[in-house]
Amino acid sequence: MLAEVKRSIGYSWPAPVPPLSNDMTLETQDLKKAGLKATLPRLRILHILETGDRRHFSAEDVYKALLEAGEDVGLATVYRVLTQFEGAGLVTRHHFEGGHSVFELNQGTHHDHLVCVRCARIVEFVDNVIEDRQVDIAHRHGFSITDHALYLYGVCQKCQEGQSREP
Repeated sequence: MLAEVKRSIGYSWPAPVPPLSNDMTLETQDLKKAGLKATLPRLRILHILETGDRRHFSAEDVYKALLEAGEDVGLATVYRVLTQFEGAGLVTRHHFEGGHSVFELNQGTHHDHLVCVRCARIVEFVDNVIEDRQVDIAHRHGFSITDHALYLYGVCQKCQEGQSREP
């Protein structure tokens, strides 16, 4: 069903991911630091997240990239591994409108997102004025912010100019 929705909005899959190199030391170390065993499916999925042509992947994106690379990993395994990565703090899951969830590697820095409602393009941004304003508002209401996510929805420039496929 999600694949049908993505096709209907012109969502494009990521380009194929280069095959794993024989030296998987960095990926193995990343998994071990997160308290996870370095299994082949975990290594393959981490490799896709680290080397892909984008930063935000749905589980279906990861699954399709695995298939295109000739890997025999099921969609249920992809969901399970991404959930394990999320629990270990390796990835952050974003829940966008319309049930669209994506994962991105947690690189330890905060940023917010612009999401195109036509082509699903995601743009990351940081704005210190917005960050300061959120803290001020929280303090005025007696809150101490522990975490937050800001998603701004709109139509990207390419879609406004008719260069992207519309639903």
